[in-house]
Amino acid sequence: MIKMTLRAVPALLLVAFSGAASAAAFQLLEQNASGLGNAYAGSAAVADNASTVFFNPAGMTQLTGFQLSAGVVGVGPSYEYRDQNGVKSGGDAGGWAAVPNAYLSAQLAKDWFVGLGISVPFGLATEYDSNWVGRSLAIKSEIKTININPSLAYRVNDKVSLGFGLNYQTIDGELTRNPGALITLKADDTAWGWNAGALFTLSPAMRVGISYRSPIKYRLEGTVNSATPVYADLKLPDTFILSVWQQVSDRWEAMGDLSYTRWNTMKSLNVQSSASGALLSSETFNYDNSWRFAWGAGYKATDAAKLKFGIAFDRTPVRNEYRSPRVPDNNRLWLSVGGQWNAGSYGKVDLGYSYLYVMDPSISQPGLQGKYDASAHILGMQYSVGF
Repeated sequence: MIKMTLRAVPALLLVAFSGAASAAAFQLLEQNASGLGNAYAGSAAVADNASTVFFNPAGMTQLTGFQLSAGVVGVGPSYEYRDQNGVKSGGDAGGWAAVPNAYLSAQLAKDWFVGLGISVPFGLATEYDSNWVGRSLAIKSEIKTININPSLAYRVNDKVSLGFGLNYQTIDGELTRNPGALITLKADDTAWGWNAGALFTLSPAMRVGISYRSPIKYRLEGTVNSATPVYADLKLPDTFILSVWQQVSDRWEAMGDLSYTRWNTMKSLNVQSSASGALLSSETFNYDNSWRFAWGAGYKATDAAKLKFGIAFDRTPVRNEYRSPRVPDNNRLWLSVGGQWNAGSYGKVDLGYSYLYVMDPSISQPGLQGKYDASAHILGMQYSVGF
């Protein structure tokens, strides 16, 4: 068993922050619930609440005064392994996890804005029965991150806005396996990254947003079986997003997203002795870069009520020959619906639901030849208000 814990954030912030992968590999898109009903289409261009701090800080220039947005998304993946004869083993390795978020935005002057976001950009939670057939490769895999993101935005003119943010990110994970005896690895670290974006208002009815989040490099430090000091280098990927939002009519709006994530930073996790530098164990990823396309629409049913729809396709970075029971990922199709209730000065409440169909991941590892039945349900609620 390997148990890897990556933790370095105040205990108060760690409470309730966990994640189960819902985007490609173990990236989490659920940085708000207001975009869930649209499958996160238009994420860098919509800018209708303070969660734009994460997706595109330049979007703060679309907000006035002081804005607050907070929410939680429940992610419930299911991963059931069956061998070539159809025999199931390991139980359901998935399970529900909560992904909270909170954002603030404030207008300092006519063209200057500041913001702060707290979110969970990466997360993983899979756990098999302790005696399952693949226990030598994986039993429990858990990764948690928390991202604290102060941001600044400047409106250059009526057409162009720019934004920039710093990211202080902590990582906390747990990996276990049992190749004959229990092995537990624990480690943690903190690191810095940055993000930037631009928003182009082509007309009152159309916006185009671009944003970029940098990679983040960690030097994880911890122990094996609570005794042997170890370390491992890990580089989480960077992501580029191109988004468009358009008001089609008085009632209808449409949005689209194209994102690209450079997962090829994830080659392997090499665990080395802190004392000698000797390689103690290695887990191979060899991920490819991935992309995601999303389309969404909104219909204003009344002055207060809006209905949301979305569809998306996630191309996995996981290669068939390297698929691991820790991350039994494959290409994903998102089908999303949601709604918004606008109570005026009392704020807005967004609800969203997505069903993720994961395209039957196959696995071919020593002692593990078979397929997974995989899917996920995602539910979320967001509250946003301005002062």
